Amino acid sequence: MEYKLISVVVAVYNGEKSIAATIQSVLNQDYSYPVECIVVDDGSLDRTADIVQTFKQVRYFYQSNQGPAVARNQGAQLAKGEIIFFTDSDCVPQKDWIKKSIDYFRDDTVGVVAGSYGIMNPESLLARCIHSEIIFRHHVLMPNFPRAFGSYNFAIKKRVFQEVGGFNIQYRYPSGEDNDLSYKLIKTGYKIRFVKDSIVKHFHPVSVKKYLMGQYRHGFWRVRMYLDHPQMSLGDDYTFWKDAVEVLVVALLGISSAVLIINFSIAMKVIFLLLIFLLTVEIYYSYRSSHRLKESIFFSWIMFLRAFARTFGFSSGILSVLLKKKIKKSK
Repeated sequence: MEYKLISVVVAVYNGEKSIAATIQSVLNQDYSYPVECIVVDDGSLDRTADIVQTFKQVRYFYQSNQGPAVARNQGAQLAKGEIIFFTDSDCVPQKDWIKKSIDYFRDDTVGVVAGSYGIMNPESLLARCIHSEIIFRHHVLMPNFPRAFGSYNFAIKKRVFQEVGGFNIQYRYPSGEDNDLSYKLIKTGYKIRFVKDSIVKHFHPVSVKKYLMGQYRHGFWRVRMYLDHPQMSLGDDYTFWKDAVEVLVVALLGISSAVLIINFSIAMKVIFLLLIFLLTVEIYYSYRSSHRLKESIFFSWIMFLRAFARTFGFSSGILSVLLKKKIKKSK
């Protein structure tokens, strides 16, 4: 299928370290027809603007900091192409990125074509572990037509993006805005086509602290996401039973800890069994994703801590919702 113009939207915030590589990879796509690159700067405080503006082919737009959902919506509005590709400012699309995805739009029922990850920083142990888990989920769990995609690598028909209302700007930070868009698209009757070999390489997190903080944020915003889309609370092809069980186990650990005062002996036994169960699950899936002993041992502990971060975030999200409802009632 031939398109007169393809648009690529990149939302960026303080992306001076990687934005040049992102733009260069977009401009160097192996595709026969014109590709426009639109960069929406979400109020960066570093040298992002200076770097982007050295690329004369790029359409640059600056906005005050309002979050990635607003930035991507702005980019989509500016886009002139029939098909809009989205990637993030810490991603480097491969040369055949557009070519690998575009033909799937021949199917009129396909509203989105989504792709997978490569890794830009394999020298980091944490980055390698995170990447291994993502690839496990993509290659083992994700079907050809999943119910969710990530904002780092997808293409959408512009009219479909407009029809479903774009990204929900209530998601102020990178959290669940891509899941929300996925679910709205499915509800409207369109299909998501997942293409495993449509790749953007990504700079995965290298700081355990920042990674866990991000997971806390994801847990927090999932409360809103599941309130809006309760049918997805048990999984969406990327997330599966393990993600829900982790939160349940950590919640039970919290309840058991509260019972220590009443019956110390029984509560300690329950806590011990829950901890062993959670660690066993993490070790098993860590090894399944990496198949390397060193990475498995390291990442099982990271996933163990991640379960607590996500649960604390989810709990905070519930408390936030309840507090807002209480404030509304009191007015």
